[in-house]
Parts: sequence; C-alpha cells; structure tokens
Amino acid sequence: MTRLRLGLEWFLNPDHAPLLLARDRGWFADEGLEVALIEPEEHLDAVEAIERGEMDCAVTEPLHLVEDRAKGEMCVGFARFLHTNGGVMAKASIERPRDMAGTRIQYPGAPGKGGPAIVATMVEADGGPTGTEDGYGRVNNSFYHTDALAEDKADVATLVFHNFEIVEATHRGLDVRMFALKDWGVPDFCQLVLITHPDKLAAERETFQKLVRVLRRGVDAVKQEPDAAREAYFRLTGSDPEDALTRAIYDATVPCFTHDFSMSADYYRQLEGWMAERGLIDATPGADVYWTNDLAL
Repeated sequence: MTRLRLGLEWFLNPDHAPLLLARDRGWFADEGLEVALIEPEEHLDAVEAIERGEMDCAVTEPLHLVEDRAKGEMCVGFARFLHTNGGVMAKASIERPRDMAGTRIQYPGAPGKGGPAIVATMVEADGGPTGTEDGYGRVNNSFYHTDALAEDKADVATLVFHNFEIVEATHRGLDVRMFALKDWGVPDFCQLVLITHPDKLAAERETFQKLVRVLRRGVDAVKQEPDAAREAYFRLTGSDPEDALTRAIYDATVPCFTHDFSMSADYYRQLEGWMAERGLIDATPGADVYWTNDLAL
C-alpha cells in the first residue's frame, strides 16, 4: 500500500464527501492507496507542509495556488473537483455593491490586502468610487463569517461560499444578500483544487493518477447515489442526520462537485491579471508552471 497524506483546506465538511465515500467503500485500497485526510488546526500553509514532507498533496483554492507560485514557492495544481458560487455576504441594508464602500470587512486574512481588493473591485464595477482600499475596516473573525455579521463585528464578509455561509445565514434567520465574484469584476476563484510539489508529481505520477481516478469515482457516486452518499457522510463524520443545518449544507454542496477536473490557461491568466492589478502578487508566472491538465483530462 502506498500511503498518501492529503491536507484539507478547512475542517472536514461536505466539500470532502467524495473523498470520504471513496475511502469508506475501499476504492483507494483497491488502487493500492492508503489515504490519510489531514484537518488543519489553523489555516496552514499547505505548500510549506508538502515541502517539509508532512503532506503529499493538499486541497486549496486557485487564488492561493497563484499567490504561492508568484512568491516563488514550488507548487502545481492537477485537478479541480468543486466549483461553487461565492463572493461577499452583506447585511441586507447594503442593497448593491457600491454601497459597500467604506464598510467593515470580515475576512480571515485581515488586515491583509485580500478583502479590500475584492470589495473595492466590486464597488468600482458597480459605478462606485475608485481607490477605496485604504478606507475599509478590516476584521479578522477567522472563518466565522456569519458570526461576524450576526454579532455586528462587520458589515460584509468575504470570501463566502453560497453552499455554506449563505445556507448557514438563512438557517439562522439573518437578513443578508450575496454579491457573486463573477458578477462584479472579480475572477471566479471559488473552486477547490488539488496541489502538490512539481518534483513529487513527476516522481509519483502513477500515485496521483490513481488519486484522481478514485476522486472522480467518488464525485460520480455522490451525485448518482445521493441517499447512500449522504448516509455515509453523516456516519463517517459522526454528524447528526437530523441536524437541519448540516443536512441543508450537504444538499447544497452536492451540485457543486464537477465532473470536469481541468482548468484553462485563459482562466489563470485572468486571475493573475486581476491579482497583479490589485497588488496581491508581484509576479505573473503563467499557468504553465503551476497547473497541468495531464491527469485531469
């Protein structure tokens, strides 16, 4: 058996249902893989963990993949498996993106540039003032976006996923609205991808090929056997199957799994351009050095 340590981007949640189902049904073992899913205690630096030999691969978002490679860190993405609608969640009193100018933004990277870059782009796309990045309140309530709005710590929160935070906010009776990235000038990076070190991918290509093959099988099963997959998720995570919120988040997540594991150079070119324009990266290395469709197609 080949042991594969796969780092998750967040705590175990419905985004990881295909991986859990595949392991439960023995599909990894059938391929000679023993897969360990590693939950981060904090939002760890997956690339550094892979370089230190603590992980073999990890789940991340395209934004972080580009950010890491632009800093010169060695990483390559090789499969996308989830694509949700995401963006900024705002209190209902904020009726349109340009109303967000000067608001308090909740985002895990605060006081970094990310949150204001996203919100300012949306404000400008809606005809609002330009150059507003320095005028925002910067709130770091970790990943508890909904709590930040409910407790009046912030007026808007980013980056939120429609299948998670919006479902959660609705369940809690909060009056909120969401402005999607793709509708207001920000490249749509609300996607989950698998990454590893380029040298490791080259040396252990067959292992990662098996991982992708089993992940694809897991995605198929989650969609084609919804009741059995849901039962397995609740059983494997020890979640209460009667918990309405967890069930609603799970059901909202299933349609987000994609059968197309590939990504285009045009997509990453657009993402790099926006990140460079907003001062989030100093270099634009090009997708050919940090993304491959060799295993995805």
